[in-house]
Amino acid sequence: MKMMGLLVSVFLGLSASAMAAGDIEAGKTKSVACGACHGADGNSMIDMNPKLAGQHADYLVKQLQEFKLASQTGGEEGRNNAVMNGMAAALSEQDMQDIAAYFSSQTAKEGEAPEDAIVAGSKLYRGGDLERGITACTACHGPRGNGTSLSGFPDISGQHTTYLKAQLEAFRSGQRANSHNGMMADIAKRLSDQDIDVLSKYIAGLY
Repeated sequence: MKMMGLLVSVFLGLSASAMAAGDIEAGKTKSVACGACHGADGNSMIDMNPKLAGQHADYLVKQLQEFKLASQTGGEEGRNNAVMNGMAAALSEQDMQDIAAYFSSQTAKEGEAPEDAIVAGSKLYRGGDLERGITACTACHGPRGNGTSLSGFPDISGQHTTYLKAQLEAFRSGQRANSHNGMMADIAKRLSDQDIDVLSKYIAGLY
């Protein structure tokens, strides 16, 4: 059932992307306000805010749609974030497509993983932990953390450690629940604080 739900979600995502295409130049103009937190080119200098540069456009659109939904439902549905809810509330579908197209077209700056996180981080990221039911991250995000646009799995490579850690903790606590079929919540609830720490540091160095 989960696989069927995933296929339906992917199909719907593809259908939506086929219906509307973003305009990069229009997106550059519309994204000016985003630059304060995410950087003018999507390379955020604030480690609690994600880098958007090079992210899959369909994924960015999905997040904006869910922030807007949260703003309309008082956080009961969608992805709830006090700042982003307000930013997304007034955006039209075309605005979202344009902004996503712009940031997707930008080049993400590489991150760096500390040496002491590479061995343990690589082992968990690439192999998971069968005994604890932890799926390898590479199964969805790929060996370099690039994800795929078609599947809807985001590019997490080179992302800020602080942001990655916060999102894994949010998935674990249930504060964030907008992944495909709840897959991230299911995985994150099995992660210890140490797991989250080492994965966040390791992923930051992927490219």
